[in-house]
Amino acid sequence: MTHLASEEMENPLLPPMPELIIGLIAFLIVFGFLGKKLLPNINKVLEERRAAIEGGMEKAEAAQAEAQQVLEDYRAQLADARHEAARLRQEAQEQGVALIAEMRSEGQRQREEIIAAGHAQVEADRKSAAAALRQDVGQLAIDLAGKVVGESLTDAGRQSRTIDRFLDSLEVKAADETKAEARR
Repeated sequence: MTHLASEEMENPLLPPMPELIIGLIAFLIVFGFLGKKLLPNINKVLEERRAAIEGGMEKAEAAQAEAQQVLEDYRAQLADARHEAARLRQEAQEQGVALIAEMRSEGQRQREEIIAAGHAQVEADRKSAAAALRQDVGQLAIDLAGKVVGESLTDAGRQSRTIDRFLDSLEVKAADETKAEARR
């Protein structure tokens, strides 16, 4: 009965006292070991990780700020390029207008030269034709006068004077007729 009474007195939930003391000492040794060796290593790794994360965030923020600066520089360069393109386009238009005006003036000058050359040629042709006609009419007048007078007018001086008198009389007659027509 004593054995039963001692079993009844012991609480099955509580371990025997020597095991409890040995367990407590083992727990303190393990806890001390963890506190001295493992916990600093864990803290060190956690600190390194936190520093890496913060450093990565700082690098990311710096990279983002740099990217923003590059974007602003790019936009500024793009705006400058657009202004330069607009300026070049304006210069090209102005040069085009100036070139067209220059070509028009050159064309006008060439046209005037051609017209002047044409007038000079017409005048030269008119004078040549008048001289040839005067020669032919004079020769015909001499031949006709020789037939009317009945003698040959072969003397060059006589021919020239006769031709000049005849043509002068024709010119006076033509001028008189022009004045008479103008009065009407």
